[in-house]
Amino acid sequence: MNMTERTNGISGSGLKIIAVVTMLIDHIAVTILYRALLNCGTYFVTSDNFKLWYVIYNIMRGIGRMAFPVFCFLLTEGFAHTRSAARYALRLLIFALISEPFFDLALNGEWIDMSSNNVYFTLLLGLLSIIGMDRIENFAQNIRKRTEDTGMRISKSGGRRICLLRALGCIATVLAAMLAANELLCTDYGAAGVLAIIIIYIFRDNRMLGYGLSVVMLGFVLDDTELLALLMLLPLYFYNGRRGRQIKYMFYSFYPIHLLILVFICSVMGIAVIF
Repeated sequence: MNMTERTNGISGSGLKIIAVVTMLIDHIAVTILYRALLNCGTYFVTSDNFKLWYVIYNIMRGIGRMAFPVFCFLLTEGFAHTRSAARYALRLLIFALISEPFFDLALNGEWIDMSSNNVYFTLLLGLLSIIGMDRIENFAQNIRKRTEDTGMRISKSGGRRICLLRALGCIATVLAAMLAANELLCTDYGAAGVLAIIIIYIFRDNRMLGYGLSVVMLGFVLDDTELLALLMLLPLYFYNGRRGRQIKYMFYSFYPIHLLILVFICSVMGIAVIF
């Protein structure tokens, strides 16, 4: 049975909850636990239990690898169901800008650090890429339709030219987004993150294959630990294609709010400074 035909299983909201929880575990590790490890002997990490906490740190970071590919998958699903791709992109931009100071504080200890930018920017660039690819595809189809409506037939050479231009347009769109992710905005996951979204979008008719290929690509380009995200194929198998509870702004808001809370905790511990 196709996932879109299921009446039970895991909804999009269910997948979001899984992604949010795994992301939170990862961010606790990379903020609080990482700083505690660096300040061994000051807090709960001591020379006697350092190795244990370091193992826990790596386990938490491994769990966190499962979050980003799921967000990429949900982005392509959101694009397929959104009434306005422009408004969708605008929401991502707004929350990217809101989140950035808290992201920089949590990871780099500064209000503004342009050397790295939060994952909302990666998702935004990925969304803009698939919007561009969709527009190019629609444009090519319109050319064919208008030609056929006039009673004319497109020659083989003309068809090949249309396919070539469509392919070049899509490639240019994707490369521009990847370049912006790596060189202009220095986003979390960078060009590989944008490419992961594109792969899932291209294989949208076979969701599990697209997800699996994107994770393998991330593992090959970035780090082997990214392959742990393949474990998410199990809940993805039970995805029923439904959106679930409409609490999207809670999920959008969770990102900057949880980063701010983590920064506050680090500040209380004396291992981060807000002001």
